[in-house]
Amino acid sequence: MARVSRQDPQQFSRQQAHPVDEVLPVGKLTLYGFQHVLAFYAAAVIVPILLGNALELSHEQLVYLINADLFTCGIASIIQALGVWKIGAKMPLVQGVTFTAVSPMIAIGQGAGGGTAGLLVVYGAVITAGIATFLFAPFFSKLVKYFPPIVIGTILTIIGLTLIPQALQDAAGGAQLIGHPEYGDLKNLGYALGTLLFILAVVRIGKPYLSSLAVLLGLVAGTTVAWFLGDVDFSAVQKADWFGVSTPFHYGMPKFELFPIIAMVVVMLITMVETTGDVYAIGEITDKRVDNDTVARALRADGVATVLGGVFNSFPYVAFAENIGLVRMSKVMSRFVVVAAGGFMIVLGLLPKAGSLVAAIPHPVLGGAAISMFGMVATVGIQILGKVDLREERNALILAVSLGAAMLPSAVAPFFERMPEGVRAVLNSGITLGGLTAIVLNLLFHVTARGKAVEIDWDEIEGAEEPADGHPGADLPGPAGAHDPMGAYAPADPYDPQFPQHPQGPRHPQGPHWGAPNR
Repeated sequence: MARVSRQDPQQFSRQQAHPVDEVLPVGKLTLYGFQHVLAFYAAAVIVPILLGNALELSHEQLVYLINADLFTCGIASIIQALGVWKIGAKMPLVQGVTFTAVSPMIAIGQGAGGGTAGLLVVYGAVITAGIATFLFAPFFSKLVKYFPPIVIGTILTIIGLTLIPQALQDAAGGAQLIGHPEYGDLKNLGYALGTLLFILAVVRIGKPYLSSLAVLLGLVAGTTVAWFLGDVDFSAVQKADWFGVSTPFHYGMPKFELFPIIAMVVVMLITMVETTGDVYAIGEITDKRVDNDTVARALRADGVATVLGGVFNSFPYVAFAENIGLVRMSKVMSRFVVVAAGGFMIVLGLLPKAGSLVAAIPHPVLGGAAISMFGMVATVGIQILGKVDLREERNALILAVSLGAAMLPSAVAPFFERMPEGVRAVLNSGITLGGLTAIVLNLLFHVTARGKAVEIDWDEIEGAEEPADGHPGADLPGPAGAHDPMGAYAPADPYDPQFPQHPQGPRHPQGPHWGAPNR
C-alpha cells in the first residue's frame, strides 16, 4: 500500500491557493500596493478638481473634496478586493471615480446654483443611484446584451468629446477667468502645451511602467515649472492641517430631486457595463474563473462604494482599468496588494496637506494633462466603433443622431435654459443626453425590430490580437490609455461553452477559454 506523506493543512492550503488569493509578505504588499496608488492617482484626483472648479468652490472646499475622494477610494478598493458577504469580486480591482459622471454632475450642480448647494443635489442623486446599482446588480447580466458595441462605442466617444472642452477651458486658465484678460493668455497655453508635450515624451521614450505614470509625471513637471516662474501659490499647503477626517454629510443633508437622480442612474448604468468588462478582463489576466455571481458581487461593490461616496462627500465609483493593466505588466495578481493600496489611499485621504498640494496644481497644467486623458477616452470609443459595421444604415444613424444630441447642450445652451430646472439637470449633459439617445435608438432599431437583443461580444470589441510589445494598451499613453476597460484588454468570453450556467451556449468556438487565456 502506498504511503501517503502527511502535510501541514495550512501549508497545503498555501500551495493550492490561486495567485489571486495569495497573501504576499508585508514588504512586497507595501511596495506593490504603493505602485497601484501611483498608477491611479492622477486620474483619481482629477474628477473632484474638475467638479470643484466648475462649481466655483473655495480652495478649502476643493481640498476637502480631494481628501474625501481618496478616503472613499481606499474603502471602496478594500471592499472590492477583500469581499464582504456578497459584496466585492475578491479580485485585484482598484476602485476610483468614473469620468462618466463628470459632465452630468457638473450639469446637476450648476443647475442647482453651484457651490455647496449644488453639491447637496449631486450627493442626493449619487446616493440614490448607488442604492439602485446595488439592488439591480443580480439582474444586470441579463441586460448587458442590450449594450452592443455600437452603443458602448458611441457612449465612450461622447464621453471623451464632451469632456475635452472642460480640459481646454482649464488650459486657457480655468472657468473663473472667463471674461478676464488672463483667460486664453499665451502663458497659460505654454503651461498646457508644455505639460502635454512632456506626457507625450515620457510615453515615447519611457519603459511601459514609466509610461503608465506619464500623466502623474506630467502634472508634477508642469507644476514645478510654474512654481519656478512664480505662478503657483503653496501658502495654502503650509496652512493646511496635517490630519483631518472626512465626516459624513460635511456640507449638509443631501437633496433628493427626481431628474438629477434619473441622470445619475443612467450614469451608473453605463458604469455597470464598464465594470462588467473590467471583471472579465481581470479574470482573463489572472486565469481565474469569472461567472455571473462574480460580476454581481463586483457591481454590488460599485453600488456600496457609490453610496459611501455620497455619504462621505465623494462621487460614483467604478473599477479602474489603469490598474488592470498594471496587474498584467507586473504579473502580481494578489488581491491583497489592492487591499494594501486601499490602506495607502485611506491614509492619504486623512492628510489635508496632501490634498492641498494637489489643489495647488495650476489650471493650465491640469488642462494639458486632461486633454490627453479625455482624448484617449474618445479614442477608445472610436476603436470600438471600428469593430461595428457602420455601412449598415441603422448603426450609422445611431451614431450620427447620438453625437448630434450630445453636442446640443454645449452648442445651443438657450434650449435648456428655458426648460424646468429638474429637466435641465438631466438633458443639459451631453453624456446623459447622447447616451440615452444611443440606448433608445438601439432598442428601436435592433431589439424591437428583430424581436431579440443583440448580444455584446467582448472578443469583437477588444480584438483578438495583443500589441506587439506584449502588454495591453501599449499604444495608449499611460493611465489615460487604459482608463476604459474595453479599449485595452481582451477579457474571456462570458458566454464560454465551458460554463453550463450560460444558457446562450457557445457563440465563439474559436474564442479564448479560461483554462488557456491568450498570451
